[in-house]
Amino acid sequence: MKLEELKDKKIAILGFGREGRDTLLFLKKIFPKKKIAVADRKFSKDYLKNLIGYDVIIKSPGIPFKILPRSVLGKITTQTEIFFDNCPGKIVGITGTKGKSTTTALIYDILRAGKIRAYMVGNIGKPVLNLLSSASPKDVYVYELSSFMLTNLKKSPHIAVLLNIYQEHLDYYRNFKEYIQAKANITLHQSKNDFLIYNSGDKLVSQIAKKTKAKKIPITGEYYELDRQAARRVGELFKIPKEKIGKAIKNFKPLPHRLELVGTFRGITFYNDSLATIPEATIAALDILGGKVETIFLGGFDRNIDFKGLAKRVLQSKIKNIILFPTTGEKIWDKLKNKKTSRHFFVKDMVEAVKLAYKYTGKGKICLLSCASPSFGLFKDYEERGDLFKKYVKELGISKR
Repeated sequence: MKLEELKDKKIAILGFGREGRDTLLFLKKIFPKKKIAVADRKFSKDYLKNLIGYDVIIKSPGIPFKILPRSVLGKITTQTEIFFDNCPGKIVGITGTKGKSTTTALIYDILRAGKIRAYMVGNIGKPVLNLLSSASPKDVYVYELSSFMLTNLKKSPHIAVLLNIYQEHLDYYRNFKEYIQAKANITLHQSKNDFLIYNSGDKLVSQIAKKTKAKKIPITGEYYELDRQAARRVGELFKIPKEKIGKAIKNFKPLPHRLELVGTFRGITFYNDSLATIPEATIAALDILGGKVETIFLGGFDRNIDFKGLAKRVLQSKIKNIILFPTTGEKIWDKLKNKKTSRHFFVKDMVEAVKLAYKYTGKGKICLLSCASPSFGLFKDYEERGDLFKKYVKELGISKR
């Protein structure tokens, strides 16, 4: 939707989190006299009913389409859609169930190393609308796109990066198929002048790639290698010298909560992989760290995801201690009962979990927080879960020396 189309419309902002507040500030800047409504469940239980009578509803990503009244669906737009329709610069869009934040940050570093005026936006960076005021055709926007942002999007970025698709956010979508359709929007609206960098080793991603009109650049790799390959290809499209790309990748500092080395305390090495909110991420962490993992933290919020593959991988491992959080902890243990060589503990807080890790993990071994489940319930988000893990690992590690 072009900005001039909003001039004479009655506008409501649906959801007033980080993105909603940014949207309001932007609209007030360009339409200082316009009255703009805000609908949010923090303000009213009937916030969805209050949408009647508005011409345009700018929806925040976290609000699922499935809860909206049918009467307003044709009036919905998003901050992402408005940015895509009005941005004069190039957009590099990155999505995938896992790895999109790391890939986005890597691409941003590579472009900056190549002296390109780049901005990191979306899920990992700043909300985008207020950047439109100073945007120019020379600018490049490295946009981390969640499935929530991609849902209903009718325009795709100039360069799209599609990393992988696993079962996730099944509480937000009606089914897995709807989640896949959302991810597919990153490339389905591309033209022959655009580019799709995609993981050819992922069956679902490859199926989506067949439907695009864009020039296709296949990549392969496991976990962080896939992220690096994707970022490298983007750098090459911008004609950045290989030595600068290589140096940017070498100097890249891993993001927190992604197989983050916390340190070695009392002879035990601790890794914080709190962003591993699906089984595939935890399996990847075990593959990377190998047979030294003796203690693992698993479990969290239940999104009805299948843990069969995770159980198979854990049963093949040398893990001796399994520390389980509610509510998926019980589901996971139900599939691990055959692992007779392991102890298991059901816990309800992080300090108890870390104490158990110190008590039972051997020197020279690894304790891994990689829960294969979202954090909600016991924790505010994956960041709080990871931060508490690091806090108690350090506190208990030092106090017990």
